Amino acid sequence: MYLQNPDIKLPEDPDTIVWKYLDLSKFLDLLMSKKLFMSRSDKFEDQYEGTFSEPTYEEIKKLSANNPDFLNYYKTHREKVAISSWHLNEYESFAMWQIFTQNSEGLAIQSTISRLQKALNPETNYAQYIGEVNYIDYKKEYIPFDDLFFPFLFKRKSFQYEKEVRIITDVKQNNITLNDGLKINVDINLLIEKIYIHPKSENWYKNLVIALVKELGFDFEIDKSDLESAILI
Repeated sequence: MYLQNPDIKLPEDPDTIVWKYLDLSKFLDLLMSKKLFMSRSDKFEDQYEGTFSEPTYEEIKKLSANNPDFLNYYKTHREKVAISSWHLNEYESFAMWQIFTQNSEGLAIQSTISRLQKALNPETNYAQYIGEVNYIDYKKEYIPFDDLFFPFLFKRKSFQYEKEVRIITDVKQNNITLNDGLKINVDINLLIEKIYIHPKSENWYKNLVIALVKELGFDFEIDKSDLESAILI
């Protein structure tokens, strides 16, 4: 279930477009299970994921001088938070194709902020929050810690190209252990507005994706990315 948090920043326009780039196996798993996979926060490639900037860490260290459990709680909290990452962009991104797909056989899901919010409502086991990531200098800038989600909504400026919007859930109250992550129930038809096929893919691949989607009972608009369309001169 999606819950609004007034402290978490989101684009003002609910029709703001977001993207998810993934390979065919992960896409088919999404359609077949009707569940969205969310990665455990400390399993991301960025080792700073869910941690604090230096100014914030120094303040927390002072506060925990007589209460070591305070600092340990923040360290272990990363194991209880799961994240689904989406790319905020009006248009598809060549860089995202390069980073998140391989062998010219990936695809991109186009959605919107409002679609994400509504698509999360079938999930009743875990509360979901959506927020836009802030990119800061971890040596100089401060990350607030009055909200437990804030460490997961800040990243280093080096990752600014990701323009990330995140679906976040915290399972600490559910008394479960996350291994690699968590799968949550979603409304697939609300989640997906359109599908784009990898710009370097062959026509047979596009036809395969169309056939598989139809076989699974869905009727999304599917098109090939136009990043590799023929030049006009």
